[in-house]
Amino acid sequence: MRDVDIIGVGLTSFGKHLDKSLVDLGGMVAIEAVKEAGIKPSEVNIGFFSNMLAGSIFTDFTIGENVLWQAGISRVPVFNIENACTSGSSAFNLGWMSVASGAYDIAIVVGAEKLIVPNLGMMQAGKTELDTLEGLVVPTAFAMRANLHMKTYGTTKEQLAMVAVKNRRHAGLNPRAQFRKPITIEEVLNGPTIADPLTKLSCCPNADGAAAIVLCVSDLSRRYNSRPVRVAASVLQTGSYENPCNLAVWDADRRASRIAYEKAGLGPKDLSVVECHDAFTISEICHYEGLGLCPEGEGGRFIESGATTLGGKIPVNPSGGLLSKGHPIGATSVAQIVEGYRQLRGEAGDYQVEGAKVFMAECMGADKAGDVKTCTVNILKI
Repeated sequence: MRDVDIIGVGLTSFGKHLDKSLVDLGGMVAIEAVKEAGIKPSEVNIGFFSNMLAGSIFTDFTIGENVLWQAGISRVPVFNIENACTSGSSAFNLGWMSVASGAYDIAIVVGAEKLIVPNLGMMQAGKTELDTLEGLVVPTAFAMRANLHMKTYGTTKEQLAMVAVKNRRHAGLNPRAQFRKPITIEEVLNGPTIADPLTKLSCCPNADGAAAIVLCVSDLSRRYNSRPVRVAASVLQTGSYENPCNLAVWDADRRASRIAYEKAGLGPKDLSVVECHDAFTISEICHYEGLGLCPEGEGGRFIESGATTLGGKIPVNPSGGLLSKGHPIGATSVAQIVEGYRQLRGEAGDYQVEGAKVFMAECMGADKAGDVKTCTVNILKI
């Protein structure tokens, strides 16, 4: 396998883009990424486009070809990828493999989603799954995890709320984040209950947004970009679906991160900064443990210690995360990797992690048998 670098990225703000279509958003970031990479559109050999819901919301399919044509990219293979919340990082994994394998030299990955749609109503996700039909909708599943984690390890509602408060504080430094106004622990705890113990501010918001990445074989990358960022590992795993399943522990996180650490020749102590799938406050606490940032059961005390805030031992979600930056599903996990690229190049602005050299992006998606269907871990380094 060949070494692969990131040589260009593009990213919109997350939030309302009522004046732009899905193709507009994707085309904007594709153009930005190609321009930053210093390549001609004709030099892109293959494209990957990630989106989750356009087919069901707009009955619009094979969007990737339209998006990439906005950037002048055509006459190449284009793949349209859907894999729940990891749609973007799954597309990235495929893009990385296409270059690492030697099949292609330059690939582009674009993720885009429009969820701020008038009269959208409830998203009909998982309506063919038996668990969902019996009431195990997404917030309920995460509430069950939270309650078991609290009962098993003594995690408190206040510690859960600290995740939302921290990530909102980080988002206040990020001009692309959807929600930037500070919040307090009391506001999180006293908000409308979604699924006890999770309140409205414990749950991530929908958003419109797009992100793009240009990947290049390392032997050629400095021809285009004098400061490329290396993809040290890219891993995609599914759940184990064991019965019974321990809802307080994410085995997929453990497996995917261990494989990624081994491939990268690194460990948790080498990480400078992490972006993880904080769709709900309990998610981030469980990810601390699954990724090896702290021992099992210590996630609540880890957030309380200040270790994961900017300036702490290992900043997590300095962009604001899904909880405050927003969650345009098809773009989310591409954007996480864009954040890593900018952190490692010292270009993250007010939320820059000083001296960042190794970055991890973790994302999860969909439920099955109390487990996740998909989990991705990507490690970048300079």
